[in-house]
Amino acid sequence: MHRRHPEIDPQLLSESDEQRQLRTVLRDLFTEASGAEDVRKHLATARGYDEALWVRLAGEIGVHGLAVPEEYGGSGFTFAELAVALEESGRALYCAPLLPTVVLAAHALLYSADRTACERYLPRIADGTLTATVAGFGADEPGVTAEQEGKGWVLRGRADFVLDGAGADLIVVRAGTPAGPRLFACEPASGACRRTPRRVLDETRRQALVEFRGAPATAVGMAEGAEDTVSATLDAGRAALAAEQVGGSGHALDATVEFAAQRHQFGRPIGSFQAVKHRLADVLVALEAARSASAYATACAAVASPQLPVAACAAAVVCSETFRLATAEYVQLHGGIGFTWEHPAHLYMRRARGGEVLFGTADRHRVRLAGLIGLATRAAA
Repeated sequence: MHRRHPEIDPQLLSESDEQRQLRTVLRDLFTEASGAEDVRKHLATARGYDEALWVRLAGEIGVHGLAVPEEYGGSGFTFAELAVALEESGRALYCAPLLPTVVLAAHALLYSADRTACERYLPRIADGTLTATVAGFGADEPGVTAEQEGKGWVLRGRADFVLDGAGADLIVVRAGTPAGPRLFACEPASGACRRTPRRVLDETRRQALVEFRGAPATAVGMAEGAEDTVSATLDAGRAALAAEQVGGSGHALDATVEFAAQRHQFGRPIGSFQAVKHRLADVLVALEAARSASAYATACAAVASPQLPVAACAAAVVCSETFRLATAEYVQLHGGIGFTWEHPAHLYMRRARGGEVLFGTADRHRVRLAGLIGLATRAAA
């Protein structure tokens, strides 16, 4: 029988005054510096995002260090504050590597409990001078192997569709060893690590094929805890992505409602037609469900609840499907202009479609969720 864990404090599901203030500051900043045209402009640059804004977010607001303990140069807040930043970044379609750096790589280091690795990398993640990502975390079997050479380790093999894989300064790699999978920190060098950008649907979230050719690496954490670290990191990533998707869905709904109030047909706003009202109401209902699912996953991540795997899977399903619906209506209810390259709707739709498979499909999450809550066991019986 599935064991019931202590409930999350309901207060954690509501925003604090500090979180509301953070949201206001971030929304103002993203409105000023990360509009649709800004996103398009920076997508054409070598790094793919506004590096000056990255520095401002880290230095002026401290976004990168929100969930990093003070002993490692962070602010010592929790995942709840980070989720506010992620939601606002999703709303603005911010295209810098926040997700791989401050969520995946940073949490992999924290969950590993490797103090040396944390002291080496987390302060630079927190101050915005280091970008990072993870590789091989979603694969059933590691595509990378680690071998001991002299007193150190080297990595060989390949990992595909690595978030920000072509530009990250640090890659936390799940690699196979004779003792089983283990985590390694690799600072890619051009001679030992080949990185090839992939052409993907969502250009705002770059991915790459990373080939390790004897790349020097440092072991992170203990071998026996590696798989637990990977699992916890992926669940944190799912909770973070859900927050992003809520933000993107909110933008899509707000922009569509505004357009429906301004666009006139047959002498009246199209938003006054019952069919349009129904479709917008459906998006609103789905968005409220997504907010609830995201809030619960965020609260679980913030307090390291054992319910995080369940909450993260549920949020992944609900929020990805909501974002898909919201962006589909964003495009369709804008009529002809919504299908054009110049309108930002397609950028949000691409982000929604890309996010649907980022940490596993909705069907895979449902299968895992069934196992976590005991449905698969009862069905087999």
